[in-house]
Amino acid sequence: MLKAIIAVISCCAFFATQSQVPERRVQGNTTISPHDPKLRVRLPESVRYVGADRWMLYGIADCELHAFVKADEQKNVQELYWVQFESYIPSRPELHHKYDSPRHATIGGLDFYVDTWPRSNAEKTEAGSDREHIDALMREKGYKIPTDMMYVRLVHLLDAEKRKELMIIYGEDLASTGFKAADLREGGKDFGQWPTLEKELIERAKTKIGLEDAAKP
Repeated sequence: MLKAIIAVISCCAFFATQSQVPERRVQGNTTISPHDPKLRVRLPESVRYVGADRWMLYGIADCELHAFVKADEQKNVQELYWVQFESYIPSRPELHHKYDSPRHATIGGLDFYVDTWPRSNAEKTEAGSDREHIDALMREKGYKIPTDMMYVRLVHLLDAEKRKELMIIYGEDLASTGFKAADLREGGKDFGQWPTLEKELIERAKTKIGLEDAAKP
């Protein structure tokens, strides 16, 4: 009986979250978050807002993402900005985020874990993942992801419990570099070029992403 009650409560919580609209609002190039964390994420003025999505990620986390792009007139994406707020649901108190990247970056006074990777658009996307959701949002709005991109993921954990996070992913079209994603991976013929490319990518991300106190006008 207890298991049945817990299942019903979890199910209700799931559908309640599924039906909710995003809690953060966007003004131009800025995402304004009233909580968890309370701040503004300011991006370059050249970006266009694509839209938002909020859902229960894998049934265990309340996930809200906002997508921005720099794109040409044909909606070919040149730069992708992916701002995501995520927290584990109360009914799963045993869950905690586990990031082990040794690299960190400081933006707006906050500490972020840093990871990078090249990715081909032809790669398989995990069903139900946040990647699947942002790809669907892009298609819905008519934007086209390049064949090959490189990404940097910045993750800030809000407190010692590590149950809530702010994740910002910045991606760039690889076309201008002349390299393919598959060739830049470990074992690829151009893997030796990746350390320089990722270092420059991280530095560009840090200059393009601004974090401010949400209380400021």
